[in-house]
Amino acid sequence: MKNIALFLFVCMLALSGKAQNDIDVLLTGGVDDAKRFTNDYLAPGTNGLMHSMNANWFNSAKSKPLGGFEISVIANASIVKDEHKMFNLNTADYANVQFVEGASMQMVSSVLGENDPAVFVEVEYNDPIFGNQTTRIELPQGIGSGTANLLPTAFLQGALGLSNGLELKARFVPKFENEDVSISMYGAGLQLEFTDWFPTSKMWPIALSGLVAYTHLDGSYNLTESSGIEGENQQLENNTNTWLFQALASTRWPVINFYGGLGYIKGTSESDLLGEYRVTNGILFSETISDPFSVSSDVSAVRATLGTKLKLGFFRLNAEYHLSEFDTFSLGINFGFR
Repeated sequence: MKNIALFLFVCMLALSGKAQNDIDVLLTGGVDDAKRFTNDYLAPGTNGLMHSMNANWFNSAKSKPLGGFEISVIANASIVKDEHKMFNLNTADYANVQFVEGASMQMVSSVLGENDPAVFVEVEYNDPIFGNQTTRIELPQGIGSGTANLLPTAFLQGALGLSNGLELKARFVPKFENEDVSISMYGAGLQLEFTDWFPTSKMWPIALSGLVAYTHLDGSYNLTESSGIEGENQQLENNTNTWLFQALASTRWPVINFYGGLGYIKGTSESDLLGEYRVTNGILFSETISDPFSVSSDVSAVRATLGTKLKLGFFRLNAEYHLSEFDTFSLGINFGFR
């Protein structure tokens, strides 16, 4: 459980161990430069996970009747494409950063990729005694490699049938805490079937519904022991909120069914670097920076969904695939009544 939580958290909050160790030098060159790099570096990871968090909210357009329920274990994974692994770093946008080799613009690794070969930059800073100085650093690698092309999430989920075609849904990840990591996720949704609004609905082989769902993530990661920077109360905190609006349709057969729909995901992920960081400029001078910066990323994307569901008494199994900015697939094991 700890390893899964750490993996999720590194993806969402976005600082690999190497990135943490390099913040010291980036902060030396200026908070604005460190913030700009961190924002571009993290955004593909947080955006991909916002897509992953919104898979498998439904497995049928047929809402459960009053008192019907379903309990599910769901595993999702967004697919990392090559375009998500790199971003264009333009040193013209930075005050104190230049590439050691190459032009002023270069593709470098995001949190989802890797630099092969390594990329080095020179960071300029002002020493109060020796004047302008430069130091060379290697830009951080991401978590990506030839085998790390998925961003996973997993949930426990429940659904309960209400009256008049309404179905209430809820999902959560039990809160995980240890001395370094705290993470939790939860969400709620409401599905409304409107098949019966049409006078010929009894003759149709399909059901039609609409869905609105909200998902929230809270997380924090204690950096004090691992950042490589002297200071106190160093941590990353993340707050992620997403909304899903979905139109869906499904067949109405007794055993095997197919479903699909068109949806829209809207979300924001905010990460705050908090605490005190004593940045050393040269040999004799240091500066303490408190709560250096916050970064954020947004998603606003249309997605198409295709899925299938097998129903055998109380046991149900479903699988689905989403086409969007981050393609996502999902599996669900479901146990239900009616």
